[in-house]
Amino acid sequence: METILIVDDEVNYTLILAAVLEDEGFETLTANSGPAALATLSESDVDLVLTDMKMPAMDGIDLLERIKKEDVDLPVIMMTAHGTVEKAVEAMQKGAYNYILKPFDNERLVLYVNKAVSMYRVVKENRQLRRAVEGRYSFHNIIGKSKAMQDVFHVIQKVAPAAATVLLEGASGTGKELVANALHFNSPRKDKPFVAVNCSALAETLLESELFGHEKGAFTGAVSMKKGRFEIADGGTLFLDEIGELSSALQVKLLRVLQERVLERVGGVKAIPVNIRLIAATNKSLREEVAKGNFREDLFYRLNVVPITLPSLRERLEDIRPLVGHFIAKYSGEHNMGSPVTGIDREVERLFYEYDWPGNVRELENVIERAVVLSPEAIIQVSDLPKDFIDNAHSTMHMDGIPVDANLYDTLALVEKNMIVRALKKANYIQAHAAELLGIGKSGLNQKIKKYKLNLRDKA
Repeated sequence: METILIVDDEVNYTLILAAVLEDEGFETLTANSGPAALATLSESDVDLVLTDMKMPAMDGIDLLERIKKEDVDLPVIMMTAHGTVEKAVEAMQKGAYNYILKPFDNERLVLYVNKAVSMYRVVKENRQLRRAVEGRYSFHNIIGKSKAMQDVFHVIQKVAPAAATVLLEGASGTGKELVANALHFNSPRKDKPFVAVNCSALAETLLESELFGHEKGAFTGAVSMKKGRFEIADGGTLFLDEIGELSSALQVKLLRVLQERVLERVGGVKAIPVNIRLIAATNKSLREEVAKGNFREDLFYRLNVVPITLPSLRERLEDIRPLVGHFIAKYSGEHNMGSPVTGIDREVERLFYEYDWPGNVRELENVIERAVVLSPEAIIQVSDLPKDFIDNAHSTMHMDGIPVDANLYDTLALVEKNMIVRALKKANYIQAHAAELLGIGKSGLNQKIKKYKLNLRDKA
């Protein structure tokens, strides 16, 4: 239910208006002067101000100017007599939503009010959406306590306010687009568009039109002019993912845009100025691509103004625990589980530290989401994990992967179990051969198989 603040120095008039608007389902607040209205606005959430033009101490124009300094989008409707129409026009020029002449009929007033509050409802929804997006891409929402990620945070916090071009390098799934969004939403361009393009997802001819736009008739099927992503992102940020996949021809066109800050649409001759901040990303080493002759050296140096290399999950194992906690909380909420998952079993944690994570953070997120959906218990068990994940879990220990607070006996048991599993696989699950590889007796191996509950029938 929207709230309307009615401001008029005639007390009876505010009471009459309040009764009319409350009958229409609005909540109302009243004030009998400009200063009283400002005091109410500082304490209340208001969706519309309906104010008289002529009041002592502070007139409607002065009140309007004060309101717009605090919230430029809050609609203000001015009530004015015929003799002050010029002042009402001035109010419109200074940001008033509309004005209505006294005396007015109630239907016209209600029509104006409904239009104004509907407009402001959209404004508030957009604000909430933007806050949600900005919260999602705040630096605090990028999970990482490891030194490798702290180094990344240090760089992106310094470079975010600048307009410098950023080149993000790292394997697939390391969070390059997340960092690109964080750079944008923590920059002065945050209120302008963030436009992302995957350069590997489209054929060269389609990608050229997608990036630079085209004129009507530029090619078969071009029935109208179309703006490209550069123009759409004007004033904001353009994120080019997998930029190493650009063809030589598109590399030349991109270089020109970066050098001259103008572009030409496909089939056009007019130079169109563009103002964008470019963030590029690649899972290749562009230096190596330059050395191979696959990428232009001059374009590389245009892109490599601020290079940021995102570490693989294998290089930041300290972050597995906080990432797991983050994803469990996220997907328990999203999937509205009746009995929410709260954690992972110790054996699951061990597997996570052993695994190589070729898909990096994206793969970890996928594994956790699946387990949250399928787990019947509050604690994720090994049986809740994908079979291919379990099958591919590393059989050798990585010392860097062992948590600093890991229990010594648990860790030694994990090493022992992994060695037994590896030996069994190598011996094709013939226990006598596996025992020989391990340098222990067959009966000793049998006891350890029982100890670790290894199911040889499934050859796990």
